[in-house]
Amino acid sequence: MAGHIQDRWFKTEQGADGRPHRVKSDRYGSGMRYRARYIGPDGTEKSKSFPDKQKRLAEQWLNETAADMARGQYVDPRAARITFQQFAEKWVATHTTEINSREAAERRLRLHAYPYIGTRPVPSFQPGHIRTWLGALERLVPASSHRRIIFGTVSAAFAAAVDDGLITKNPCRARSVQIPKPAQTRVTPWNVTQVLAVRAALPKHLRTAVDIAGGCGLRQGEVFGLDEAELDFEGGWLHVNHQLKRIRGKYVFALPKGGKTRSVPLPESVASALIAHSKLHPPVRVTLPWRTPDGPPVTKSLFFTSEAGRFVRVSYFNDFMWKPALAVAGIIPPAEEGERHESAPQHGMHALRHFYASVLLDSGENIRALSQYLGHADPGFTLRTYTHLMPSSEGRTRKAVNGLFGTPTDHDHGPEAAQ
Repeated sequence: MAGHIQDRWFKTEQGADGRPHRVKSDRYGSGMRYRARYIGPDGTEKSKSFPDKQKRLAEQWLNETAADMARGQYVDPRAARITFQQFAEKWVATHTTEINSREAAERRLRLHAYPYIGTRPVPSFQPGHIRTWLGALERLVPASSHRRIIFGTVSAAFAAAVDDGLITKNPCRARSVQIPKPAQTRVTPWNVTQVLAVRAALPKHLRTAVDIAGGCGLRQGEVFGLDEAELDFEGGWLHVNHQLKRIRGKYVFALPKGGKTRSVPLPESVASALIAHSKLHPPVRVTLPWRTPDGPPVTKSLFFTSEAGRFVRVSYFNDFMWKPALAVAGIIPPAEEGERHESAPQHGMHALRHFYASVLLDSGENIRALSQYLGHADPGFTLRTYTHLMPSSEGRTRKAVNGLFGTPTDHDHGPEAAQ
């Protein structure tokens, strides 16, 4: 690193004898005397000023800066003026993920991070500041699962600051910072009676949506975005290539969650239900923007539409069709007169995916195949979610040994021979 110390109280001028002489400058005796200057990794000049009689400190600062650059631990001094909110706002704006993901991250930061740590300069953060913030967050956000998501967003912002050279370490990853633990919730799938009761309570033109969700494991947006071109009745496959999605109050067609398309086995019973449905309610061509509200128009032939022949508005369906059906089936209490049904996040249409998973696991399907059919990016997530629904190891052990040795005889000499 090339650097030097400038003495701003003196300047060099050529004397009458032609030799250079040090003379007092116009700044002599006022302001900072020494200015340590160097060229940073980005090719621009950086500097820091020091008062009179502190030239040695200026030299020490230059040496430490050179050492940091050699170790790869250099941080641009200008970063000291950038607050967490200033950096995080730019970071969110440059996200390349889906619009909904960006907006969710921005909302979490705006509501739960900026009011508490937003004004602190990024390089000044220590693990203690994160621990203090997490303590306040615990009082304000009771759900540990929600706190974990908020913490993950803040940690991701700090990770970007490390990548950009603003800080050398992510304070969220210090040993003393305890990440909020995920909620230990166990999926309790519906039984067949409950599924059929909800199906019967829905409007007739949407009942087959239960067959698709519960028989193929589709998400709600994938069900209501189902296009007849995605069905291979002859081969017995359903190709999930897109979904109906709401963005900023407007509906669009978009790729499935995580941009992950997939193919799912189409059971004959579900195929028959779809064929019968399409005869009574023929698919309707619906045109919506692709991916974003201002995206190019795309036309799909949707199996499930509103009575007016348009796409199904999910929010209206959930409040005025799905929840009343849950109440009729006895899954949630009936709404009081003039009141809305209670919130039931565990009993959303996603419950039919849990039902689908339980049926496949009970029949002996493996986790990797189930993960693929559900569209999970990580089979480990599928295993963690549904491991308690798998046939017990002790049950498999008893069955395997019984099949090997047969029914034991009435003596204590052990099995006589393997079958």
